[in-house]
Amino acid sequence: MHNKSTEATLKELKTGLEGLSEEEAKSRLASYGYNLLKEEKESKLRVFIRQFTSPFVLILLTAGFIALFLGDLKDALVVYGILLANGILGFYQELKAMASIEALRSLTALKVKVIRDGVEREIDSKELVPGDLVLLSEGDVVPADIRLIESVGLMVDEAMLTGESLPVEKEAGVVLQADTPLHARSNCLYKGTTVVRGKALGVVFATGRNTELGKIAQRVQEKSPESPLTRALGTFGKRWILFLLVFLSLLVVIGILQGRDSKTIVFFAIAQLVSAVPEGLPIVVTIALVVGAVRLSREKVLVKYLPAVETLGSATYICSDKTGTITLGRLKVSQYEAYDRKRLFLCSALCNDADAVKGDPLEIALLQWLEEERVNWEALRKTYERLWEHPFDTKRRLMAVVVSDGSGGFDFYVKGALESLVGMCREECPEEVWEIHDKMAQEGLRVLAFGYAKLERIPEHVDEAKIKIVGLVGFMDPPKEGVKEAVETAKRAGIRVIMITGDNLLTAKAIGRMVGIYQDKDLAIEGKEMQRYSDEELYNILKRVSIVARATPEDKYRIVRVLQSRGEIVAVTGDGANDAPALRVADLGIAMGSGSQAAKDAAKMVIVDNNLAIIVNAIKRGRLIAKNISKVIRYLLSANSFQIFYNSFAIITGLPLPLYPTQILWINLVTDGVQDKAYPFTKYEGDPMKEKPKNPIEVFMGREQLITLLYNGLLMAITHYMLFVYLLKTYPYEIALTISFTSAVASQWAVGVQEVSEKPFFRNPVEHIKLNPYVYLGIFIGTLLQLSAITFLADYFHAVSLSLEHIPYVVLLPVFTFFGIELRKWFVYLRR
Repeated sequence: MHNKSTEATLKELKTGLEGLSEEEAKSRLASYGYNLLKEEKESKLRVFIRQFTSPFVLILLTAGFIALFLGDLKDALVVYGILLANGILGFYQELKAMASIEALRSLTALKVKVIRDGVEREIDSKELVPGDLVLLSEGDVVPADIRLIESVGLMVDEAMLTGESLPVEKEAGVVLQADTPLHARSNCLYKGTTVVRGKALGVVFATGRNTELGKIAQRVQEKSPESPLTRALGTFGKRWILFLLVFLSLLVVIGILQGRDSKTIVFFAIAQLVSAVPEGLPIVVTIALVVGAVRLSREKVLVKYLPAVETLGSATYICSDKTGTITLGRLKVSQYEAYDRKRLFLCSALCNDADAVKGDPLEIALLQWLEEERVNWEALRKTYERLWEHPFDTKRRLMAVVVSDGSGGFDFYVKGALESLVGMCREECPEEVWEIHDKMAQEGLRVLAFGYAKLERIPEHVDEAKIKIVGLVGFMDPPKEGVKEAVETAKRAGIRVIMITGDNLLTAKAIGRMVGIYQDKDLAIEGKEMQRYSDEELYNILKRVSIVARATPEDKYRIVRVLQSRGEIVAVTGDGANDAPALRVADLGIAMGSGSQAAKDAAKMVIVDNNLAIIVNAIKRGRLIAKNISKVIRYLLSANSFQIFYNSFAIITGLPLPLYPTQILWINLVTDGVQDKAYPFTKYEGDPMKEKPKNPIEVFMGREQLITLLYNGLLMAITHYMLFVYLLKTYPYEIALTISFTSAVASQWAVGVQEVSEKPFFRNPVEHIKLNPYVYLGIFIGTLLQLSAITFLADYFHAVSLSLEHIPYVVLLPVFTFFGIELRKWFVYLRR
């Protein structure tokens, strides 16, 4: 409706200055529905069931069933307990996310004054319909999308919708172009915004889901993407279980064709499958994420969705809000030029309707500036009584007052846009004033001019006064402390930072320069320019864009989607309801602690201290967690591949099984079960922010990872096979089996110690041990358990007691394994 005159708008909506009749209002309410943000809710049962449908969960369900089949009730209970706990946690998080619409809906819970049948009355805002005439004044929340009919000194805070940090002027009489962007539609008001000054009469043209806020609410209903960690583990789960099923089935066929007992060989395959499915991995991952979340909470970061902790470390882009995240979120006087210092201070104090905490943000900033200059503005207001005023006029863009001078005379003070004040000057405005004004404006400052005149009487009209300019004051929402350093750190870590704001381009570029986001070689664009580009073109442009100004919620949403479609992992910050769609669909939505409830509910993480520096610092923690999870996977799969290769060599060459099925399950307990839980507590080696972001699938199951675990697995399998062949010729099968059993356990401990660090152990043994001393506690516990297995519980594990002459064979291969891995690590270290 912004491109139609008031008369055309009223005609199209079939209403008039008398308002709708009650009968017509009821009829329209039946047609349009209540002025509420409705949501199509998914049943809680479906949400709960969905938590158990990922590939990795299905693998673990199968493992639990097999454990039950083998009579291992304890393992089955552990597996199902893990799945249930994870499912309940995911269910809870989804329910919290669904609350975002409720938060948006709460913005509509208010009363509103309307004109119906020519009479002013008050109704619930939910009963508003298109065509209703609405009366608004200072402090009112706009209840629907409204085309202004009349307005007086109207200013509206639209930050929650457009991101504009300053209140915007509104004027009923203008007619705009059809393609005018949302932030520039000065003749319309939008649902959820707030009137900060003036009065208005307007006609409702959109309610409920048809409002701009309603469109945002519909975006928020979109499903949030899985975290990179969840996707990576899902991919790993599919590949690993497929490999196990094919490989073990092949071994069963070979064993049966060799004439082995079918029951024994099938029992072996099932036991090997249970052991090879790392059911402890979800526990370790959860521990790593919880440890990270607890540490982040100490750094003023509250994690709502645990996998988001790891997502931080994978982020390739940070799409950051400006106001309140990069900047303080409040205006301050940045520069000023005083031609008459005394009159400038008096005008700032007296031509001002704010107090210390309430009022126009510009006027509050003036009072704070006066306090910094040691000017007692409260005393000045008591000394100089206000006798006349010209309230802020959106057409003239100025405000004026007349005060008594204390001696029977009158002082006239005016503040506003310089172009408005120069027409009131008694002499031509000096060129120097314009030069300073333009320089401030080019630096992104909001500039106010201040004027003074001595009068003999109180004027009837503001134009009667002939003034002189006494000063210029430039305002800015300044950057927060530490943000510049954080941006530099993010860039060094290979993370691109894009500032997306509803503010104008000049202001955005000025702030961007201050904090290092924007440099001369970078691009800065306005949101409306994005409409000209296809998604492919936009992605290529975003590689060089540092600032997107005058951005709408749709612009921010599209930026996130375009980046994600090209494999980028996107973290988004925001605090307004307008940010909720982008926060919801981002890989990691980060809401500000002081932001709207809608933003917090749509996000996966909340920053208590609204500061970009906190986010960049949290990325370090996320990278450590990702690194530790990759180490756990490498350790677990090295052990699993060793057992598979070892038994496979024996079956293929016709030897007896070197590890009995129950021994395989036991090894899983005394190695994986006690050592892997220590990995989440490993400290970081070096500076994580000097590394470039890596694809999570590459980190967890990439080429380098696969080469490492295959090397470890084959190293242990080949050496153990050769030793087992020798032992079968030297000792009875029971002794050879027991030595093989114990050596296999100790060799996996050796892998566990080595994989704590990617650097060679003997490069700095003390530093290596300090990285994670808990691993050695795990070995100690495992040693006690293994000794009990080959002594007190020997009958259960097909083992016999070993004598001193057997000990060298038990120790030989773990030592060989340790040095074999050390050799590989030295090779990789020196090559790098």
